[in-house]
Amino acid sequence: MQIPQDVFLTIEPGLLKVKGPKGEIQKLFNAKRITVSIDGTDVKVTPIGKKLTRALKAASGAVEAHIRNMIIGVQKGYEVKLALVFSHFPVTVESKGDTVLIKNFLGEKTPRTVKVKGQVKVAIAGQEITVSGINKEEVGQTASSLIEATSVGHRDERVFQDGIYYA
Repeated sequence: MQIPQDVFLTIEPGLLKVKGPKGEIQKLFNAKRITVSIDGTDVKVTPIGKKLTRALKAASGAVEAHIRNMIIGVQKGYEVKLALVFSHFPVTVESKGDTVLIKNFLGEKTPRTVKVKGQVKVAIAGQEITVSGINKEEVGQTASSLIEATSVGHRDERVFQDGIYYA
C-alpha cells in the first residue's frame, strides 16, 4: 500500500503513528504476529511465522485495513450523519464538552447521556446530528452509542419509533 505525500508514518515496536494534515492517530498492534515496515513510499505488512495460517492472513489483513483507515482519516476525516426522529414528545439534544445530552426522550425527566469517544466532534443542527473526526473507530462508536442511547425498551416498537437513526 502506498503512502501519500502529505502523510507520515512512524513505526515503533507494536505501535503505529500516522500524521497528516488533519491530525495524528496512534494504533497498537500485536508485534509478535505481524511486522510492519516502510519501504520508500510503501507500507508492507507481513505475518511472522513459518507456516502461513488463516489466522495470520486475517491478522495481517486487519492491520492493513487499519492503516488504510488511518491514512484516509488524517487526510480527509470521517463523518456520519444521524437523524433525530420523534412523534410523541419533543426531544432536544445538546452537546456539552465530551458528553451529549438527550432531553425529554419519551417524556423522561432525566436526560440520557452519551460519552463522546476520543477527539470526535458532535454538531447538532435542528434534527440533524453530525459526528465527525479523524479516527474511523471513534466516529463509528460515538454514532452507535447515540443510536443505542435512544433505544425504546418495554414499549411497542411499532408505535414508539422515536430515536436517533442513520440518515
